[in-house]
Amino acid sequence: MEKRPTVLKELKEAGYQVLPVKEEIRKNVILKLRRKEELFPGIVGYEKTVIPQLVNALLAKHDFILLGLRGQAKTRILRQLPNFLDDFVPAAAGCPVNDNPFAPFCARCRRLVNEMGDKLPIAWLPKDQRFQEKLATPDVSIADLIGDVDPIKAAREKLDFSSEEAIHYGIIPRTNRGIFAINELPDLQPRIQVGLLNILEEKDFQIKGFPVRMPLDILVVFSANPEDYTNRGNIITPLKDRIDSQIMTHYPSSVDEAQKITEQEAWLERGGKLELPEFYKKTVEHIAFAARKSEFVDQSSGVSARLSISALENIVSNVERRALKTGEKKLHPRICDLYAALPSITGKIELVYEGEQEGTGAIAANLLGRAVKEVFLSHFPPPRKPKQTVEEEDYTYSEVLSYFSNRHHIEISDESPFEEYSAALHKVKGLKKLASAHFQTSSPEEEALIMELVLEGLHQHNLIAKEHLEKAFRYSDVLATMLKDMEEAD
Repeated sequence: MEKRPTVLKELKEAGYQVLPVKEEIRKNVILKLRRKEELFPGIVGYEKTVIPQLVNALLAKHDFILLGLRGQAKTRILRQLPNFLDDFVPAAAGCPVNDNPFAPFCARCRRLVNEMGDKLPIAWLPKDQRFQEKLATPDVSIADLIGDVDPIKAAREKLDFSSEEAIHYGIIPRTNRGIFAINELPDLQPRIQVGLLNILEEKDFQIKGFPVRMPLDILVVFSANPEDYTNRGNIITPLKDRIDSQIMTHYPSSVDEAQKITEQEAWLERGGKLELPEFYKKTVEHIAFAARKSEFVDQSSGVSARLSISALENIVSNVERRALKTGEKKLHPRICDLYAALPSITGKIELVYEGEQEGTGAIAANLLGRAVKEVFLSHFPPPRKPKQTVEEEDYTYSEVLSYFSNRHHIEISDESPFEEYSAALHKVKGLKKLASAHFQTSSPEEEALIMELVLEGLHQHNLIAKEHLEKAFRYSDVLATMLKDMEEAD
């Protein structure tokens, strides 16, 4: 490990030059671009939209705000900004505001330089200590952000309250020569936002009426949700004017991008051998896409990418739970396992009035159905064709539908052993042949899964009925189920 200077004299002899933090970030961004390094690892889908704008802002030495709906990686992006800082930078040892040892501005460090000169002790700040973030909440005060007079310190050190050394600095001055992030900016009270104006522009502020001019060397970044402008608060106009760049984030534009994010974030390392077919992963992603198009979901609130992540984790947990009960070693999903995702959906969507009338559970189940229907149609022909009826012999689904129209039904469960689950599906005449004709499978488990996908797809097109029993799902003929319901009603 290279020995670093420990006092100011050694730092001067080493020829070290302290760069302003924005200049330091710019230097490292340029270096990474020339080396063709990945600038924001793990951030998917922003390569042609958000990331170029971020790089432009950093190159321009801008304070900026990320504006977007929930679950769009705003906080993750902000937390990656320290990657553009130097590994270590020198500061006056023990200084609460990380003073530049060549040009200290706090009263304590100026006094120490006068007393000690070139013997001033030097500390080296790692880049992870040069990033601080604050979640904006209504109870955040000016003292939290900027500072306040510390009466105990003043009394202990016999200082006048007007002395700069009697100040207890807030989180922003303590992040001097670093990056300070405020999440959910509109939740900050307007009078507190006013306190940020000079921080961004003139670099001075007042504490208890005492003017303290501190040329803070800091990059200030923000995140906000557009909904907050109208529902919970707003960003005051003078502050918006001082934020140099506003960068809009967005949800994944394609299912493939969304799937990549989910696979990256979801915890899927379970005990057994997990086998998740590609189409099944896409089904989970289609739930979120369906929610973002649903007329029952409040689109101004957004549908977080966390929906798909937690949904997949719940589904895999359901598969794991079944394997633990049945003793099976393979962890292979079923279509009926998708209903284990309901708790992940109901907690992450906000409904409009019509949706609340329908009920969160019903809307969540509807989104699941839409997702299955979308994936079903990507592999199988549409169940209904123009001027064609299910009685025609060449109709793709005629044999399967005939099985149910002859008063047959099957019951499948997300808790039954595979043999029982597979045997129930194989009872349906023509189902295996139909599934094999349109989908190439690699195992008996996947074959059964595709057979169940066909039944669920037909149900979503209202060609067969589906009942939720206590511990199973029953597929049966639509007309027979309607007559049964009418008899029970009478």
